[in-house]
Amino acid sequence: MDLNLAVLIDGDNIPSTYIKEMMEEIAKYGNPTIKRIYGDWTKPDLTKWKKILLENAITPIQQYGYTKGKNATDSAMIIDAMDILYSEKVNGFCLVSSDSDFTRLATRLREAGMKVFGIGEKKTPNPFIVACDKFIYLEILKYEAESINTKTISTNSVDKITTKEIKLISHTISDVADDDGWAFLGDVGSLLQKKQPNFDSRNYGFQKLTPLIQAIKSFEIEQREATKGRSKLIYVRNKKTRKK
Repeated sequence: MDLNLAVLIDGDNIPSTYIKEMMEEIAKYGNPTIKRIYGDWTKPDLTKWKKILLENAITPIQQYGYTKGKNATDSAMIIDAMDILYSEKVNGFCLVSSDSDFTRLATRLREAGMKVFGIGEKKTPNPFIVACDKFIYLEILKYEAESINTKTISTNSVDKITTKEIKLISHTISDVADDDGWAFLGDVGSLLQKKQPNFDSRNYGFQKLTPLIQAIKSFEIEQREATKGRSKLIYVRNKKTRKK
């Protein structure tokens, strides 16, 4: 089922540079039927957003900072999110912010049965990340856009996969494997996302999970014919489980 998504953007907290790439990313997960951005539009530092909003049909929501040191934008987003939730017009939310203040909101929306996607910078606190079903880093979208434009790869934007991630993948394979140790890669990917919402093969320089698995010597991959259709099914297992 294609999700109808409410996209709520913290304009005070998110750079405008890669909004086009961000909206293209969101479209992979559902139909953004509601698109709003919150901020004090009387401030000059939000001027750069104005043209971008028209190009992407995003509705600006004016929120004055009534009290110095308090983020009124956060409160406005949270109130709107709850109004949208009760309107029953969407079945998913995309919260665009690097602010941990939205942790409780993400948790509440998921408690109500909503699918919640988060988008923010790598500085985003972990509590907000794990409160989402999936969390995407803006730096990865920036990296992809720059790679396409320059046809070069900048390794500065890509993390190296560590022993921690390899163990996570290994344990996840074991969790869904059959008696011979083989696990359907689709199931592995789904469980990885549940265990670690910010797990994304693009964080490590791979567009998909399959080439990431292939690049790690700890795993082996097998292609199997599907019972229906022409596509092949990908299975993976830990090499250590191989029977002698």
